[in-house]
Amino acid sequence: MAAKEAAFKQIFEANSKKIYHLCYGYTGDDDAANDLLQDTFLKVWQNLDKFRNQAQISTWIYRIAVNTCLTYLRSEKRQAKDELTPLIAETRREELSEKNEQVALLYKCISKLEETERIIITMVLDELPYPEIADISGISEGNLRVKIHRIKQKLTDLYNQYERI
Repeated sequence: MAAKEAAFKQIFEANSKKIYHLCYGYTGDDDAANDLLQDTFLKVWQNLDKFRNQAQISTWIYRIAVNTCLTYLRSEKRQAKDELTPLIAETRREELSEKNEQVALLYKCISKLEETERIIITMVLDELPYPEIADISGISEGNLRVKIHRIKQKLTDLYNQYERI
């Protein structure tokens, strides 16, 4: 049991920041991202003995996180949105420094992308190697490069639209 705990702690430390960024990219909300991070690593803990080393452990964890985020988003779409959310977002935005505002705007733009585009660009921002991103997303590396180029163009357009506002 102690060996499993030590291994889990090491896995968490090595992957938690990237998984948080992925979750934040889906939700645009710090609290929801932290909840999804916890849900993801709870599933990792529960299934650690089932990991077969057929892929890198980070790839396996990303898949768990993506599935956790997608399940969350599906359940969120069914629930009525809280009216306070825009107010809370506005208050938070005012607290951010200019650099953090730009990062927040980037994540806001990312949240406007399609689900698969959000997954891919978040992994790119986390500097995952393209072969690993291709493996996680289930597309060829050549197709991935084309998708990333198009996603960056979309993000640039979205970012410029917000900058004009």
